[in-house]
Amino acid sequence: MTNTLFLLGASFLVGGLKHHVQEYNHATARLDSALLFLATIALISPSAILKADLVPGAAATQKLSVALAVLLIAGYGLGLLFSLKTHREFFSGAEHAENEEPAWPIGLALIMLGAITVLVAPVSEIFVESVQKAAETFGMSQAFVGFIVVALVGGAAEMAVAFSAARKNRLDLSVGIALGSASQIALFVGPVLVLLSYAIGPTPMDLQFWPGAVIMVFLSTLVAAFTTNSGRSAWFVGVLLLLVYAVFAVTLYLWPPQAH
Repeated sequence: MTNTLFLLGASFLVGGLKHHVQEYNHATARLDSALLFLATIALISPSAILKADLVPGAAATQKLSVALAVLLIAGYGLGLLFSLKTHREFFSGAEHAENEEPAWPIGLALIMLGAITVLVAPVSEIFVESVQKAAETFGMSQAFVGFIVVALVGGAAEMAVAFSAARKNRLDLSVGIALGSASQIALFVGPVLVLLSYAIGPTPMDLQFWPGAVIMVFLSTLVAAFTTNSGRSAWFVGVLLLLVYAVFAVTLYLWPPQAH
């Protein structure tokens, strides 16, 4: 939700304040939006079936979640194959290719990625514990902390890159970061955590979430798909996305979900 509304909207706003109208490759936005719709459908299914009392128990919900997790990972992998291999010509930002700086060697890039991952892991643990204590002090709900606070602070690095790219009129990169990161979390990171929970977690995870959260994710995907369909943007489009995000943030802060 933070990526599809705040990050995307702020990129449109930041870029639009400097450039009258900006254009980007709408094929990338359409693909990522379609993947996000796939993830949303998978999130709706367990909650809807359980609400209708069609699932006899938690064991069946976990089996359904595992099956859906495998399907989502497969969909994400096929999406990468489609965009990076078989039809990559539709997703290139050719207008900026001549200005690209030389890329790092793949070996150096992998080493740096691994080193940063090792360093970030303990910092993330400390951050989550600190946020939980601060949330209790300020009376924040877990939903508000997870959807808003952790998402904003945790995505600070990619936000800086997306905003900088938008200011340089490289909105392809900004849109790719915003929607690509959202689809990666929804179709890969989340499902992988479900599968790993059976091996390293104290208890198995499932894909059943608070219905209000699922509705917000669905609406975020719908708004992002609608606003990125044309492949053009101006600053007011960013304002609209930020206002929708603000509506959800205020709702989560003032009307937190009831504990189950």
